[in-house]
Amino acid sequence: MPARGKSEKERACGAAVRLFLASSNPGKLNEFRALAEDQAAIVSLDLQLLPNFSELPAFEESATTFGENAAGKARHYSRLSDLPVMADDSGLVVDALGGAPGVRSARYAGPNASSAERIAKLLSELRACGSENRRARFVCVIALAVRGRVIAVFSDMAEGTILEKARGAGGFGYDPIFFFSPAAKSFAEMSAEEKNRYSHRAKAFGKLAEFLASSPVL
Repeated sequence: MPARGKSEKERACGAAVRLFLASSNPGKLNEFRALAEDQAAIVSLDLQLLPNFSELPAFEESATTFGENAAGKARHYSRLSDLPVMADDSGLVVDALGGAPGVRSARYAGPNASSAERIAKLLSELRACGSENRRARFVCVIALAVRGRVIAVFSDMAEGTILEKARGAGGFGYDPIFFFSPAAKSFAEMSAEEKNRYSHRAKAFGKLAEFLASSPVL
């Protein structure tokens, strides 16, 4: 049986808090590990992919909100682990499109569509609606669960506008058309380090780190 999470006393002595990420995606793990390194002064985290994730009973992310999807996924997979499990749901919310693509951000142009195809569909629908309102926000919700019980949910966002055409070669997803005015760049024009200062995912993860640094639950 896997070891349980570290106690508050162990964390005070510098031991890492062990978590599983409810995902089989090594790219997502690497991104969260980079965020964990940025939070190392607050708490030391040992973040791993949930073992044999693809062989476990799947959780269907069919809810209408990011929070419900993240919490449901964390609860579901934490029942299959003795370590705490974190899960996230995130996406792009565009005001002029009534909040779309929202929770369907990854499936906006179909389940197997590329990022370029999703961007093309979004820009086409913005042109079709005729609105001059191009306000948008990236939203991230992270849920933490222990043995079938959600113990915390964290959310944050990054406010921006949708560009008329893609800019930049970095990032992923909708980053090339998301313009962040405080930096005067699209997310795709930023380095990974710069994006981690501003992104919705980084800010939500920072809240998780602060919780883990002081929580006696784990």
